[in-house]
Amino acid sequence: MSARGLRFDINLSILFTELPLLERPAAAASAGFTEIELWWPFAGPIPADADLDALSRAIRDAGVDLVGLNFDAGDMPAGDRGLLSRPSDSARFRDNIAVATGFAERLGCRALNALYGNRQDGVEPKTQDELALENLTLAAQAAHRIGAVVLIEALGAPENPRYPLVTAADAVAVVDKVNAETGLGNAAFLCDLYHLARNGEDLTAVIDSHADRFGHVQLADSPGRGQPGTGGTDFADLFRRLVAAGYTGRVGLEYKPVGPSADSFGWLPRELRGTRGGAG
Repeated sequence: MSARGLRFDINLSILFTELPLLERPAAAASAGFTEIELWWPFAGPIPADADLDALSRAIRDAGVDLVGLNFDAGDMPAGDRGLLSRPSDSARFRDNIAVATGFAERLGCRALNALYGNRQDGVEPKTQDELALENLTLAAQAAHRIGAVVLIEALGAPENPRYPLVTAADAVAVVDKVNAETGLGNAAFLCDLYHLARNGEDLTAVIDSHADRFGHVQLADSPGRGQPGTGGTDFADLFRRLVAAGYTGRVGLEYKPVGPSADSFGWLPRELRGTRGGAG
């Protein structure tokens, strides 16, 4: 499939997980990638300085650039999918804002993903949505100070039944509210092609309708979340449409590799894995 004209990075929170975290940036570089992204890689909102320094050093020593970072989203293996809309977790999210933006700034990262959070029992959805807007406003203001954008995404309902942002339109509506509230224009839609496919969205229509709002794109094949070619998604067509729509941001590889991570990149020629390797 042709991926020329697009810029790819690799998510090291889901790929190369057979290695310790600090060894993954070098593994990404060995596979030909020059840009990486991460979910929040620490157990809490305010990690020790030594842990931040060690990860920063591993990224720099590998010669790769961090281009995407999640704010603390809670205990993801236990089912958390963000903190910012949940009254019981809001303080943890706010504690993380300065730490996450500070870490992003030191590494030149200019995109921070803010997972919205699952619905909380006993709390009105309207109350959660109002809190989400407050916290996203704080996050966008902090991101603006380092020249970064805040990304908002929809997640797949089959795997995340309590997460309220299901469609592209759901996420774009939140993006618009945040931008209207801040006046900064630095909230954007993270278009995760896998999650949208799992929700039954027409991916070509999403690109045609919302590409101008994309701050980032992520991919995995549906339904198994493996690398392209392991499911039914027509990536060749989607890549053509992204290029035709004028999308110039990154496309993050956020899939669970079928087999060893290093063997899962055959669909993407090595010369297209580096920074702007697919340009032209």
